[in-house]
Amino acid sequence: MYVGRFAPSPTGPLHFGSLVAALASWLDARAACGRWLVRIEDLDAPRNQPGAAEDILRTLERLGLTWDGEVVHQSQRRALYREALERLEKKTYWCGCSRREIADSSLGLAADGAQIYPGTCRHGIALDRPPRALRLRTSGERIVFDDRLQGRQQQILERDVGDFVLYRADGQFAYQLAVVVDDAEQGVTDVVRGADLLDSTARQICLQRLLGYPAPRYLHVPAAVDAAGEKLSKQTGAPPIDPARRDEALGRALAFLGQPATDDLARAARNWDPALIPARRALAAAP
Repeated sequence: MYVGRFAPSPTGPLHFGSLVAALASWLDARAACGRWLVRIEDLDAPRNQPGAAEDILRTLERLGLTWDGEVVHQSQRRALYREALERLEKKTYWCGCSRREIADSSLGLAADGAQIYPGTCRHGIALDRPPRALRLRTSGERIVFDDRLQGRQQQILERDVGDFVLYRADGQFAYQLAVVVDDAEQGVTDVVRGADLLDSTARQICLQRLLGYPAPRYLHVPAAVDAAGEKLSKQTGAPPIDPARRDEALGRALAFLGQPATDDLARAARNWDPALIPARRALAAAP
């Protein structure tokens, strides 16, 4: 059975970029007569905005994007992430490098803009260094997968990303670990999300293989960007979706996804055709 999900971070109200991802995921699930879950990714407590999770859920409801089952909060699932870390113990090591040290010694930038870690602490952390992060030891294996929209993708993690962080000494679990554990535990079969996360997928597939989890199918829709080419977000001043203007908001999102115009979500699900979505990493959002 198809199981999809929408997993917003509660850093602010739902904006157009988030609506595009939510709508695409909802339509893909409903077109397949599947289940659609909502998960609040609230692990990064300093970035969470009070009341944002409740506001996002209310907005989804008023737009008609109803979900199945209970809403899951990552902040309540730390025991699951810790158990997964223990299973990965032989593949991880502590790193004592600061961000500045990594930037100074980096092998360059990964596709997502992060510094490629050079493996400084792979053979042991210096005795005078406090541990800062627990990293996964990557390999030269080529990870290949076919995205339903963006086509064939491949990465060699050791070369293209470096050993990446799973856990920080301050008790913070990394997104890459949490999302893999959650998708597997919730039985997610299909991940539909913004293409800004496309370059994270190989890391997640790597973790799925190490933990013995099945890999879901992936469909990465274009990320909505502003006129300057920056991804719409709270930081770039993206305005919140006004549920009182539901038809306008959904109409803009359907047009962005290349889908036929309609003010009926049930009809939109029947019409859903991923082949009509522009096969691009990013797309400017119409004003």
